[in-house]
Amino acid sequence: MEDEVFQQIMYIVNQLVVWTAATAIIFGGVVPYVPQYREIRRTQNAEGFSTYVCLVLLVANILRILFRFGRYFETPLLWQSIIMIATMLVMLNLCTDVRVAAELNTKRRSFTDFDWSHFWSWSRFVDYVQCVVAFTAVAAYVTYLLLESDVFVETLGFLAVFTEAMLGTPQLYCNYQNKSTEGMSIKMVLMWTSGDTFKTGYFLLTAAPVQFWICGLLQVCVDVAILFQVYYYSRYPQKPVSHTAHTTSAKAL
Repeated sequence: MEDEVFQQIMYIVNQLVVWTAATAIIFGGVVPYVPQYREIRRTQNAEGFSTYVCLVLLVANILRILFRFGRYFETPLLWQSIIMIATMLVMLNLCTDVRVAAELNTKRRSFTDFDWSHFWSWSRFVDYVQCVVAFTAVAAYVTYLLLESDVFVETLGFLAVFTEAMLGTPQLYCNYQNKSTEGMSIKMVLMWTSGDTFKTGYFLLTAAPVQFWICGLLQVCVDVAILFQVYYYSRYPQKPVSHTAHTTSAKAL
C-alpha cells in the first residue's frame, strides 16, 4: 500500500516537473522581450533595439515549424515557435510606429518597392507582414516538394536552429556600431542567457535532434558576448564615429 502511494506521489511530482518545464519552454522565450517592449513604449525610442532580431527569430521559427513536418520533435517546442512568431510581430509593430513617428518628413518605404537598400526598414507594419507571408509561402512550397529527402529535412532543421542561434548577432553588431548598449534592455539579455541555458539543457535531457543542442550552446556564447559589451562599454565609454567623419574621410581618399 505504501509503495503504491509513493509511486503515485512520484508520478504526480514527475508530471508537475514535466508541465513546468514545458510551460517554461513555451513562454520562456517571450519573457525577455517584455522589458524591452516596455522600454521602447516608455522612451518612444527604438534605436537601441535591432529589429533584425525579429527577422532572425521569425525566419528561425518558421523553418522550425516546417522542419517538424519532416522530423517530429516535442510539442512544447512547436508552441514556442508559434508564440514567438506572434511576439516578434508585436515587437515589429511597436518599433515601426515609434520609428515612423520620429521620421515624419522621411519618404515612405514599402516592401513592394523591392529596394534592397531599405530591406527590413519599411514604413508600415503591413509591409513586414507581407514579407513574412511571402517567405513562409516559398519555404512551405519548397519543403512540400523536397519533404521525402532526408538530406533536405536535416538541412532544414539545421538552418532553423542555426538561424535562431544567431539571434543575438544583430544586437551584438548594433551595440558595436553605437559603441554603447544604451537603449538596449540589459534585463532582456540576462533573460536571453538564462533562457538559452535552460533551453539547451532541455534539449539534452529530452534527446532533441543534435542540431538543437549544438546551436543552443552557440546561442549561449553569443549572449555572453553581449553581456561582455555591457560591461566593456559601461566601464570604457566610447564615442561612435560620426557619419560626417566617415564622409570626410571617404572624400579625402
